[in-house]
Amino acid sequence: MKAVLTTKVDPVYDDLPEKQYHFPLTYLRQVEAAVGDWIVYYEPRRSTGDLSSRGGRQAYFATARIIRIERDPHRDEHFYAIIGDYLDFDRPVPFVEGGYYYERGLQKADGSTNKGAFGRAVRNISDEEYSAIVMAGYAHVLGEQPRIRAEPDLPEEPVVFGDRAQADYEYEPTERVITTQIVQRPFRDRAFAASVKAAYHDTCAVTGIKIINGGGRSEVQAAHIQPVAHNGPDSVRNGLALSGTIHWMFDRGLISVDDDYSLLLAKNALPSPIMQLFPADGRILVPGRPDQRPHQQFLKYHRYYIFKG
Repeated sequence: MKAVLTTKVDPVYDDLPEKQYHFPLTYLRQVEAAVGDWIVYYEPRRSTGDLSSRGGRQAYFATARIIRIERDPHRDEHFYAIIGDYLDFDRPVPFVEGGYYYERGLQKADGSTNKGAFGRAVRNISDEEYSAIVMAGYAHVLGEQPRIRAEPDLPEEPVVFGDRAQADYEYEPTERVITTQIVQRPFRDRAFAASVKAAYHDTCAVTGIKIINGGGRSEVQAAHIQPVAHNGPDSVRNGLALSGTIHWMFDRGLISVDDDYSLLLAKNALPSPIMQLFPADGRILVPGRPDQRPHQQFLKYHRYYIFKG
């Protein structure tokens, strides 16, 4: 059975959504029901454990699969859901849009929000509810909607994904269809690129260059910090928006990024004209939201295994 897992911008528990979800015994039965199946992550209004905190998007923001459950070795009656196949949505999906509740259990008979149900950090959902959330989260990648940008930038028009244009049947957004696509590399690459470009406003994190053509396509590319070939997740926090040349240098370890987002250069490996493209203050651009910035775990991996400095 599928589930919704709630995690804050600054989690109370030891969450790293790309890798693990930390939870107490209270939710063990619900998480056990979802082992081997797909979940969606939800970000609540509260951004921290402080009851007065605000700033959360109140939206679903990613999907993933629960691989297994492990006991927390340091805290009694706490567990970890070990996560795989994490993938950010190309847009966050509000829990209610146009009066439509994606989770039926969150709406009372009178049409109002069921705050009691909302108070549960783990909620099991049906295949149909999961499919509706994920279809809304990947509307651009699936060719249904443009990717909206802040003005004055043009929206990025969708491109029909995969073989839908050649299909001789009416497309049905079933759970089986969507989960089949989510594990395929072309779909994941497109979703990863859309979410990274959106987080960085289509701007190269190193050079600050932003080029968008008349059709709304941006020149910038989405780079994995910890490579996919090294089991790096398709997460915004494992991504950087980089122009083509900078992406090439990053993948080959000629440049890297420190934990404070300062740019690191391999010694005697870069021609002097390239140096003129690098930021004067030595620091890369990062998203405004802390939870979209490169995570130290992935930056450390790149410096240790990829960087030639």
